[in-house]
Amino acid sequence: MGFEPLAYKGLETGSREVVAHVIKQDKIIFEFQSALNPGYEEMGEHLMKHGDGVKDIAFQVEDCDFIIKTAAERGAVVLKEPWVEQDSHGRVKYAMVQTYGDTTHTLVEYLGPYKGLFLPGYKEPLFRDPLLKTLPATGLNFIDHIVGNQPDDRMVPISDWYQKCLLFHRFWSIDDKQIHTQYSALRSIVVTNYEETIKMPINEPASGKKKSQIQEYVDYNGGAGVQHIALNTSNIIQSIVNLRARGMEFLSAPDTYYDTLREKLKTAKIKVKEDLNRLQELKILVDFDDKGYLLQIFTKPVQDRPTLFLEVIQRHNHSGFGAGNFKSLFEAIEKDQDARGNLTALTPEGQTKTFY
Repeated sequence: MGFEPLAYKGLETGSREVVAHVIKQDKIIFEFQSALNPGYEEMGEHLMKHGDGVKDIAFQVEDCDFIIKTAAERGAVVLKEPWVEQDSHGRVKYAMVQTYGDTTHTLVEYLGPYKGLFLPGYKEPLFRDPLLKTLPATGLNFIDHIVGNQPDDRMVPISDWYQKCLLFHRFWSIDDKQIHTQYSALRSIVVTNYEETIKMPINEPASGKKKSQIQEYVDYNGGAGVQHIALNTSNIIQSIVNLRARGMEFLSAPDTYYDTLREKLKTAKIKVKEDLNRLQELKILVDFDDKGYLLQIFTKPVQDRPTLFLEVIQRHNHSGFGAGNFKSLFEAIEKDQDARGNLTALTPEGQTKTFY
């Protein structure tokens, strides 16, 4: 995906519980961890239940103590009270709270400038593959939003938790009357921080004829968790061309989607600057309102379970989340869901029955 090694933590750096490989592209940082020893229950139990996925979403903050104190007073589960780590490059304060499911938020506060590669306790990567430099750049710039899927009737309590405990506010919402196919539907509330730099959509399934892809996620993830991470780019066409060249696989919209899109754009107040034929060729989706538009595309699941996937998004004066594309996205996911044998009908008892 065009990331480069940033930092490493393991036996060589003094770590005795986990090994961590950190990669970076522009402002996007992913940290991949695994256990160093047998019987490491915290990580082992999480992997057994959820499989590969997102365990922690870290926020850089300005006042870790205030946030934790406020969150605790308002009912948040504080997993780790504030603590400080340091090395020769500087000092960093952390704390950790529980959010939906087994997902956590680590708060990171820099106590003055930190001049190291990443954080205290991390060193240079053990290996940098020179061949990475020869592959086409993918132009991914920052995390646009991170979506959390919830079991039925948990969306509102979770969005309320962010507003009450972390002082977020509601940014955007949509219900199953707007987002549905002939088989399934969803509801979604997006919460954001005061500066509106962090966007956290919270989804839940809605009643339909068959099991929705939100419910499929919840079933295979063993409960609530991160469904997808959206990565922002300033040139989605070049990003997708290069990501496909590197081997990334994406969901595919039918050509009829683009026929309908062209008709809608004839009477729209905005004009899409990109070549629609090129967008159709690459299967990039378009959503718009009277002020602007966005371009987006979704990968297939990035691990064996049908859970976590990624999104690439480009915005042109548009702050939505592709509501106009949700139906097409659902239909594309349902096609893959059917291939997995999970597009099943819901019975009155809430059980599922497969139709052949």
